[in-house]
Amino acid sequence: MIITIGGKPGSGKSTVARKVAEKLGMKYYSVGDLMGRLAQERGMSILEFSKLAEKDKRIDRLLDDAQINLAREDNFVIDSRLGFHFIPNSVKVFLDVDEEEGARRILQSVKNAERPDEAYLKNIAESMESTRKRVASEKKRYLEYYNVDPYDLSNYDLLIDTTQMPVEEVVDAVVRYVADLKAAKEKSEEGKK
Repeated sequence: MIITIGGKPGSGKSTVARKVAEKLGMKYYSVGDLMGRLAQERGMSILEFSKLAEKDKRIDRLLDDAQINLAREDNFVIDSRLGFHFIPNSVKVFLDVDEEEGARRILQSVKNAERPDEAYLKNIAESMESTRKRVASEKKRYLEYYNVDPYDLSNYDLLIDTTQMPVEEVVDAVVRYVADLKAAKEKSEEGKK
């Protein structure tokens, strides 16, 4: 089984994906981490890197190819805005979050040195503005390159609003959903015997 976790910036994609993988004994991958490292290597913020990717399709191709190659594996969780698209046979999860709460979480991650590629952010207003621009940049690129909107909720199997939820509750909701899917599949296979 493959689980793809997408969502809005600050929704908890990386944290939830990592913990779900841990709980289910699966491997964990993060396209966001890869993108952050590429931005840092170029001395850019994640927003600047997103803007560069609008002009240089090779950046997205690199990230896309990594996901397409991963789809050959099994038993992993990946946090990726386009995972649902590149790994269509996955369980597709979308994590939503209120814009201000997402910006607050991003800022907290910056303060905890967990997001060095966004260290330029100093307050909630800057974080919200950066998030808006980043979402617009990504949406523009993905619509142009793939005719896909990662924020169209009809692309997903499970939607969770994480705004008021502790991380462990979100993780438990995903794990329960996956367990229910497995049970339904097993029951269906038993019925065919």
